[in-house]
Amino acid sequence: MFTKKTLLSTSLATVLSLGLAFSASAKTTLKLNHNNDKTHPVHISMQKMADEVKELTNGEVVIRVYPNSQLGTQRESIELLQAGSLDMAKSNASEMESFEPSYGAFNIPYLFHNVDHYYTALKDSEVGQKILDASKGKGFLGLTYYDGGARSFYANKEIRTPADLKGLKVRVQPSPSAVKMIELLGGSATPLAYGELYTALQQKVVDAAENNETALTLARHGEVSKIFSQDEHTMIPDVLLISEKTWAKLTPEQQKAIKTAADNSMMSHKDLWAKMIEEEKKKAQEQMGVKFITVEKQPFIDATKPMKDEAKANPAIGSLVEKIDTLAPTAK
Repeated sequence: MFTKKTLLSTSLATVLSLGLAFSASAKTTLKLNHNNDKTHPVHISMQKMADEVKELTNGEVVIRVYPNSQLGTQRESIELLQAGSLDMAKSNASEMESFEPSYGAFNIPYLFHNVDHYYTALKDSEVGQKILDASKGKGFLGLTYYDGGARSFYANKEIRTPADLKGLKVRVQPSPSAVKMIELLGGSATPLAYGELYTALQQKVVDAAENNETALTLARHGEVSKIFSQDEHTMIPDVLLISEKTWAKLTPEQQKAIKTAADNSMMSHKDLWAKMIEEEKKKAQEQMGVKFITVEKQPFIDATKPMKDEAKANPAIGSLVEKIDTLAPTAK
């Protein structure tokens, strides 16, 4: 027979167990997918962001970062975000142009004059945030940008002028702007998934590719492409995204914590990226025998000028390109 003391103990145990269950269910775990290795600076930066979110929310929100496309390719990740089947993902402006036209502004060759111009436009002006917000209603939102470096050509021949690209099959990201740029420069654009590129270069399915210096070492492309021609035709940011369905489930305080941590990670990433580029360039030279050559940019700028002119006349991105232009160091 139950005594009052036994009944009280049982009731108390029940309340405590319910409280523990509620606490456990109150924790929100978000999955973040990206296509880089754990050693890549963008992975390190996003992990730092995840750590800060956990701290700012007192453990209420935990972000698990999945590298190496474990949960899908970049394109698949955006589609999963739209469906609400994935919480967060890292993509880049080239890939995202197909989902939100505003990101196409970043794909214009020689849009940014240098790194300072890049950070002024994306961090210190309203134009960067305007583009992050542009996908509202399409299933995902932009949180922040990560420096993806300046993209240049690499192959087994020097590419000093657009004429050197004639007849070359050049791997590009699946972006209309990237394809058009290569066509204007005289090459043959070949859209291809990043994970397939090493084998494609090795087997000469493509003759060249374009990316920043880390591709040579972290993706080992320096093993099959020995000349890096520093024309720096684009500075296309990586972008941290979150599903609108996931965002709507968070409290205003949690949303603020995620946005704060994301912005902080963008700036810590800036220093990390610069240091990494120098280290990887040195490694590519000394350990892989990659030759780096400085390229006269003006012929490339002239050849791709029609893209910038067309962009300025495009209602979707014209005002964005004009605004970024006014923020250039030489702008008066």
